Amino acid sequence: MQTTTQLEALPPGLINLEEHARHAQQRMDPAHWAYFNGGAGDEISLRANAQAWAGLSLQPRVLRALAHGHTRTTLFGKTLAHPIMLAPVAHQRMAHADGELATAYAAAAQGAGLVLSMQTNVPLQVVAQAVRDDPGRGPLWLQLYLHYDRKLVLELVRAAEQAGYEALVVTVDAPVSGVRDRERRAGFAVPADMAAVHVGGWSRPQRQLAPGQSGLFDDLLLQAPGWRDLEWLKANTSLPVLIKGVLHEDDARTALELGLDGLVVSNHGGRTLDSVPATALVLERIVAAVAGKAPVLVDGGIRRGTDVLKALALGADAVLIGRPVVHGLANAGAVGVAHVLRLLRDELEVAMALCGIATLDQISPDLIFRPA
Repeated sequence: MQTTTQLEALPPGLINLEEHARHAQQRMDPAHWAYFNGGAGDEISLRANAQAWAGLSLQPRVLRALAHGHTRTTLFGKTLAHPIMLAPVAHQRMAHADGELATAYAAAAQGAGLVLSMQTNVPLQVVAQAVRDDPGRGPLWLQLYLHYDRKLVLELVRAAEQAGYEALVVTVDAPVSGVRDRERRAGFAVPADMAAVHVGGWSRPQRQLAPGQSGLFDDLLLQAPGWRDLEWLKANTSLPVLIKGVLHEDDARTALELGLDGLVVSNHGGRTLDSVPATALVLERIVAAVAGKAPVLVDGGIRRGTDVLKALALGADAVLIGRPVVHGLANAGAVGVAHVLRLLRDELEVAMALCGIATLDQISPDLIFRPA
């Protein structure tokens, strides 16, 4: 397995994340594009995510002291250069041959935290070895799905601990895949040579169903994870455990009661259940429910530095981006991902300055304009 990437020239004319997306679509296999960029059902929630951020207005202050401002923040005792992290995205070699290795190098170069997908095409050990000793990198976390075979899950957790990962992010909003029409129209299937390296041997026994039984409720979902599985995981690792996919305040409270260490407000990028609310619309409620007892992160439709600023004003400690990372990766490998991150961070700094904010601790809910 390679441990370096080839630096590529960035295509000309890419000055924002939307232009990265348009250029990437021209470069990617149409079926792969459908996989990365499609949503569930009629893609209502997919569209709503970005629309919700755009629908929020900022209320700037003027003539504030801005000298020596910065975007630094902290998570779990680690200082981050900025509050932008990379969400877990599976099968990144479908966007570029270097896959997650290129993404990891770009994240480290830009001081961004990385959440590596459990369905990575590059072994988690290779990714960690490439960046863990970089003093300027952000947090290095691993995403998990909870498989019914705890032995397999525990093997992956131990591998992550030994490799130097610093937290586990458990995706909890997808006990079953969403109905993704765009993928089905495109005839998408993961290429045989791009299978996830850590879950290729994972399987489950098939039940013999009686007439009238459901293959979903009477078979697949018999092994669906529950809160007890999160308790088990928390008891079997020294790493912080976050859950990703929270949209309801009561779920946030339950996570805290069980001693989980943080959560990500997410609707899976609109890829699982269609017509769920945009993350921007529920973020403030969940922040209120958590009441500062654990970090709250958010993803879904963040495409501008102003979106990042709005998320922080609504109480998020950091944001995650997914699809823009794939677009940058498709356009120019590690260089493309780094460019996406740099654009977003630069836009955040400009937005802060124009709102009269020098540091993140000056951000408050008052930054969001609320019509009387």
